[in-house]
Amino acid sequence: MRTPFPAFLGFLFLAACGGGADTGKNGRQAPLVGASAVSSMRFVDRIEAVGTARANEQVTLAAPVTERIVRLNFDDGDFIREGQVVAVLAAGQEGAQLAEAEARAQEARQQLDRLESLQERGFATSSSVDAQRAAASQASAQAEAARASIGDRVIRAPFAGWVSLRTISAGAVVSSGTEIAQISDLSRIKLDFAVPETLLSQIETGQPIEARAQAYPDQPFRGTIASIDPVLNPETRAVTVRAILPNGDNRLKPGMLLTVTIESAARTALAVPELAIIGEGESSFVFVVSDGKVSRVPVETGARQDGMVEIRSGLTPGQRVVTEGVVKVADGMSVRLAGPANAEATPAGSSGDANATAAAPGD
Repeated sequence: MRTPFPAFLGFLFLAACGGGADTGKNGRQAPLVGASAVSSMRFVDRIEAVGTARANEQVTLAAPVTERIVRLNFDDGDFIREGQVVAVLAAGQEGAQLAEAEARAQEARQQLDRLESLQERGFATSSSVDAQRAAASQASAQAEAARASIGDRVIRAPFAGWVSLRTISAGAVVSSGTEIAQISDLSRIKLDFAVPETLLSQIETGQPIEARAQAYPDQPFRGTIASIDPVLNPETRAVTVRAILPNGDNRLKPGMLLTVTIESAARTALAVPELAIIGEGESSFVFVVSDGKVSRVPVETGARQDGMVEIRSGLTPGQRVVTEGVVKVADGMSVRLAGPANAEATPAGSSGDANATAAAPGD
């Protein structure tokens, strides 16, 4: 029988479309996938925590005695220097006691001088001179006590810092322990945060940290770990870590909540995009592209960072792994690589160009 000419043309058309290298066992075209080369990348282990900012030094100045406030030498939020007078309490009675004690001390010293002069001429005994010397010392001590009592009524700043909002006024009578002002040294900030005991081996003093505050989301604050509490909290099984942050611009305030990031174990390792990793139970694998076909390769993964996954074993540098269209491929399947860079990397004879493959049988 003679085959009709139109049927013969149809047969040639099907052969041209389905007989190229891009077709699978069932005659379908190989799937189009994206691939990426295995590269090296710097990875670090990150520990994240939440900490509370504290002033470098902070003290609450309180009235040492019950007395009336004569003068306050600060306004709300002022910066005061070390030793500057913050408040003065009334000391009229103590001043009078000091004058009386000084007069007694002066009289006792004069009497001692006379007795010592008489002793040199043999008209005074040693016992009388010793007794007067003790009386002079006692009078001097009483004068010193009166001066100390007056000094207690002059409250000075123990260090330079920023004073809190004033909640008391001159003329008020305060009792012992009443708060007058709070002074905070904000030149640097102590940041306390907790780290689980399982991560204790990854931190050490001098290690750099980075902190961020919600008030300044785009500004990182960098510092170093200053100390690690030698005792763990038995309830939380965590250790308190203290870091020091420079605070020259006074942006950080005591009491602020900051998120802390600690980087450790910096290393350079092989990496692939996260899209290339296929999880199956506790195992992971990727599809490696070679000579236009894919093969399923098990890998051991590590840290994830910036959209990349650390590869500890299973791959070598320069291999290409499928990153797009992973769900469309299977072990041993032929694939076509998308993109100019991938097309160039396709080996000779593989189906990198669908048009060229379709036209080949007609040449």
